[in-house]
Amino acid sequence: MTTLLTLHPGQVDLASLRRIHQGGLTLALHDGVRAGMQAAQAAVQRIVDHDDVVYGINTGFGKLASTRIGHEHLAELQRNLVLSHSVGTGEPLAAEVVRLVIATKAVSLARGHSGVRPALVDALLAMFNAGVTPLIPAKGSVGASGDLAPLAHLACVLIGEGQARLADGRVVGGAEAMRSIGIAPFVLGPKEGLALLNGTQVSTALALAGLFGAENVFASALMSGALSLEAIQGSIKPFDARIHAARGQPGQIAVAAAVRTLLEGSAIIPSHADCGRVQDPYSIRCIPQVMGACLDNLTHAARVLVTEANAASDNPLVFCDTGEVISGGNFHAEPVAFAADILALAVAEVGAIAERRIALLLDTGLSGLPPFLVRDGGLNSGFMIAQVTAAALASENKSLAHPASVDSLPTSANQEDHVSMATFAARRLGEMVNNTAVVIGIEAMAAAQGIELKRAPTLGTDVSSLPPEGAQPALGRPGGGLARTDVLTSSPAVEAEIARIRRQVAFVERDRYLAPDIEAMRQWALAAELPAPLLALLPSHLA
Repeated sequence: MTTLLTLHPGQVDLASLRRIHQGGLTLALHDGVRAGMQAAQAAVQRIVDHDDVVYGINTGFGKLASTRIGHEHLAELQRNLVLSHSVGTGEPLAAEVVRLVIATKAVSLARGHSGVRPALVDALLAMFNAGVTPLIPAKGSVGASGDLAPLAHLACVLIGEGQARLADGRVVGGAEAMRSIGIAPFVLGPKEGLALLNGTQVSTALALAGLFGAENVFASALMSGALSLEAIQGSIKPFDARIHAARGQPGQIAVAAAVRTLLEGSAIIPSHADCGRVQDPYSIRCIPQVMGACLDNLTHAARVLVTEANAASDNPLVFCDTGEVISGGNFHAEPVAFAADILALAVAEVGAIAERRIALLLDTGLSGLPPFLVRDGGLNSGFMIAQVTAAALASENKSLAHPASVDSLPTSANQEDHVSMATFAARRLGEMVNNTAVVIGIEAMAAAQGIELKRAPTLGTDVSSLPPEGAQPALGRPGGGLARTDVLTSSPAVEAEIARIRRQVAFVERDRYLAPDIEAMRQWALAAELPAPLLALLPSHLA
């Protein structure tokens, strides 16, 4: 069973976009927008009937805008436009990204400024609802005259060309894909091909996918950070609300409050109130400042992207109140490029500070834990090389975080002389999120190990066995068995997370093949199945 989501162009919120990305929905268009589309299409038809010369309707495109096209060639003009722009390369975009592309293109066209027939929007929604996914190559857009090449591959399926993947997994030609949804391939009318190709929907979809992934690893990193704080018996004082109120940064205030909530009820925190340690390293002490700044950037990027997802971003635009068709530049994806660059900075920093906490956990002089988090060090290397993997990925993210928006290469014989590079800016976010998810997963696994080593630093007890499904492990330990009264437990939220981690990976008693554990913890970080105080921070959960 799927849930019906009604799209009201101009009012689609971030939570709805996240649901579209996740799947399991069917889409419908709000009844009130059809009249606007019909009026805009009628305005375009009047221009054709009156033989007025208007860019994009009866002229060439780009540098060829001054070339007038006769009535008898208008359908051929639009078809040629789609075919000539289908020059993408690389692996196809992920299905969840294509879902967002289709939905946001339908929303943009349905704003009533594009001059296309409502039937085109109906076809896009029918494609979405049937699980038909056009194969859109990931590379080939500079994000300026719209995402021309990737959107052309979407439009190709509508005209019976290109390729698409059906719900059953088969890859078929565009004509068969259209037959599968009971619609004949379109013969495009005036401006319809251009309206399909112009627009920022691919850049925006990739950036939204990056945002949702960034939200997940951000929330997981707050949990792994809380685990690390408990593992090294760090101080809760730097999370005091008064410190953060004195600065006033909203993300910082929210992060500190969330961590305090996570650690409520911990017996570890008061146990070392007079331990003599003056200050923890920045990677622990400055979690609110660093992660709060990242949260503020996520929130800003979310505002930009939800606006863009609702935008009329093709060219020219039809204004039915005056009958004018005005050429502009809404297809330029600079807002998306900046938002993606900001997200890249946040994702890189979330991973960078987490990697430093992993190094802290492994350094016995700072953490007070056994070297490299293993009991029989020397014979066993423990987490030594897992931290190297985290360092490699954190370093890789530094290069990937270089702003793409500052680059530009002119195209179309210098008619399109400044471009945004938004599509790459957004596309690299997927790789960065995955890198950071590995780092966060390693930290969570290492911190859980550290907490358990504090509880039994020298015992030979095997702590790798799992508790029965649904059972609470004794003293927060998987399998129980350590009936000691001097073992301190963390907060209920942290203990529950340790138990969940142990359902993913076992305690590292001695060296073993760790790659599957790291993959399991990467998935843990991306899933972000976390307590409500963490999820409540995320922009897409606030809508």
